[in-house]
Amino acid sequence: MKNKGYHEKINSVSFAYQQVDITPKKAVQTIGFGREDEESKGIMQGLLTQISLWQYEDELCCFVAIDHIGFSKPHGAALRSAVGALLGVGMEKVMLCFSHTHAAPNDTIEKEYADFVDEVIKKAVILAKENLAPIKGAWGNAYGDIGLNRRLESKALDRRIGIFKVVDAKSGVLKLLLLRLTAHANVLKADNYLISPDYFGAVREALQERFGCPVMVTQGASGNVAPKYFCSALTPPDAGDGRFVRAENALRRMADEVLRQLEKVIDGIQPVDLRSLKMYSTNIHLFADVLSYERAEKIAEEAKKYAGIDGALWLAEVRRLQEEGIKTQKDTTEIQYFSIGNGCLCGVANEIMCEFALRAQALTGNEFFYFGGYTNSCGGYFPTEEEYDKGGYEVYWCMLIFYIYYGRAFPLNRNACSLLIQEAVAHTAL
Repeated sequence: MKNKGYHEKINSVSFAYQQVDITPKKAVQTIGFGREDEESKGIMQGLLTQISLWQYEDELCCFVAIDHIGFSKPHGAALRSAVGALLGVGMEKVMLCFSHTHAAPNDTIEKEYADFVDEVIKKAVILAKENLAPIKGAWGNAYGDIGLNRRLESKALDRRIGIFKVVDAKSGVLKLLLLRLTAHANVLKADNYLISPDYFGAVREALQERFGCPVMVTQGASGNVAPKYFCSALTPPDAGDGRFVRAENALRRMADEVLRQLEKVIDGIQPVDLRSLKMYSTNIHLFADVLSYERAEKIAEEAKKYAGIDGALWLAEVRRLQEEGIKTQKDTTEIQYFSIGNGCLCGVANEIMCEFALRAQALTGNEFFYFGGYTNSCGGYFPTEEEYDKGGYEVYWCMLIFYIYYGRAFPLNRNACSLLIQEAVAHTAL
């Protein structure tokens, strides 16, 4: 069919897709483990960025999946603004979803690589907007066992494998499977120095081979969910008990579980004409109290003892805050929504815990409301009230490594969890 002008009103949702390789061409500094030596030592599997455009009547939005741990907040905002300008829309109509692989370049250090990724995404957007075509679609859920709660005593898990099935409006041919999974993308642990999309790559490969269409994978609320299978000679803290399975083919085993569960439900997901599409954002101001230097020293001692983390630079930052009389740091959290049909992917930058998604789903009463993290950037672990009280890596120790990227030295306050969930649910359009 002839391409319609991308601002012309149409009476069904249209869709376009582009996929681009973003594998670095040389050794780069990676990010994700806080190692002294973060330089990559080769390629295990190439990295991708996947660009999708969606249009209904006057609504035009761009949904991008990127194999990366999560851009810095300024980088993510700049890219969204640039893509929005190409489409004639605001940045709130552009959503970046990061896989959170721990085996990709550090976009803050590797400026040349970051610029390269931005350019290929913008070029792909230009190509995609010339190829919008009508689709039908439908949401469905499979249920799988790809992750485990990092806390041995906690059984909380979001086992949903969210599926949005997209077909050509006329032929019914599969055009896309958009998945939402919930497990950290660190099947490969700290002894891996090869570039890799982690298990997201294996999932895409297995499903594309089986179903013959592009597969986009997005990350859920996996801040406290470690992959069930892992490949490493180490016994890391997030896979340190008998529930986890060490395996050379761990990436493939993760993918096989997703495929096995999808095959049970995929034929029952019947695409229909779509009459609703919205992408929008709201903001909430949250706060992190600056603790005393004495408390910070104890946190640093714990991090060194139990996780081998050097907190010297972090302690210097805490001292600076104390000397300048800064008692609280503010975090403006963007909550973004991609709502289509009767389902919604709702995301924040933070590594939210799986309980966020479970509580949000229960409050909405909609099994297709997926609250997730790693959206537009990566803004640090965001614990539940219960996790906050326990402390540990997800609450305090990670701040010793990543505080320079988050713009604050301490986790958000204990009540921030409930405030964020309530705000996310309050603004859903479903």
